[in-house]
Amino acid sequence: MQNVLFVGGLSFSTEEPGLAQAFASAGTVVSAKVIVDRETGRKKGFGFVTMSSDEEAAKAIQMFDGQELDGRRIRVNIARPREERPARRF
Repeated sequence: MQNVLFVGGLSFSTEEPGLAQAFASAGTVVSAKVIVDRETGRKKGFGFVTMSSDEEAAKAIQMFDGQELDGRRIRVNIARPREERPARRF
């Protein structure tokens, strides 16, 4: 499915409800997630938005890629599948 979007360049002040509200103007937002560093608790400046259809995802890319959100110019594109990484051993 092509309805999961990567959103990069987010402000560290951007919260999930605000991200979902912004993208709702392009269609139905199924979920919005701002990625946080597990160890420090700080936001990493990117997230993912899942739209209800591929068409709404394409519309969101057109509407938001290169636009400003919370004072930062964001990048929006189709999310790539996560790559397998070897387990970290300590």
